[in-house]
Amino acid sequence: MKFVRPLLVSLLALAISPVFAQEATIRKNLSERLSNLPKIDEISKTPMNGLYEVRMGNDVMYSDSEGNFLIQGALIDVRQKRNLTEERMEKLSAIPFDQLPLKNAFTQVRGNGKRKLVVFADPNCGYCKRFEKDLQKLENVTIYHLLYPILGEDSKTKSKNIWCAKDKAKVWNDWMVNGTAPAAANCDTAAIDAIVEFGKKQRITGTPTLLFADGTRVPGAVPMAQVEKLLNDIK
Repeated sequence: MKFVRPLLVSLLALAISPVFAQEATIRKNLSERLSNLPKIDEISKTPMNGLYEVRMGNDVMYSDSEGNFLIQGALIDVRQKRNLTEERMEKLSAIPFDQLPLKNAFTQVRGNGKRKLVVFADPNCGYCKRFEKDLQKLENVTIYHLLYPILGEDSKTKSKNIWCAKDKAKVWNDWMVNGTAPAAANCDTAAIDAIVEFGKKQRITGTPTLLFADGTRVPGAVPMAQVEKLLNDIK
């Protein structure tokens, strides 16, 4: 038995080393040949023979086994009718719920409030206004609003006035749903700055951006039927 363990270790090393060598080759060749390529964080095999995923942050591209070719686009499993790239991007863009800056949110509770939805929104975003009107129909949910003023100085001013209002949720609805501009108000707005900083780190580049309790991130003003499905699918 004393000879078995070293043998197993040696066999395992032989099996693993070609994989690492292949990844090293791809990394080296792509980095040398494409000087403007972002830092490669991970290289992994895909279900397609000879094709490797090259991950750079939350972005993915694909390479052959030698780093001679680089492919940008969707990898689709036609047998299972699955968009593997889309599934991977959803996983990469997810944010664990307990990592969201919810202490800087103001909330609206509807019904029993059991379902959770986080919305990053700019007060001057037209899509956010349309989405907010649709949100009025959502039941049995707690909505965490995170002010994310990325559309200019007026967005920052409106966000400040909303955040500093006595009843943030009411002033928010008055503006987003009914078009009544928030009255001027002053207070400490470090919470808004913290939200913007968090959003930039997480590469949240547009509004509205939705986050669900399972970490799923959904960009854009999607239909309420899709929101309902995502909320209900969370166990």
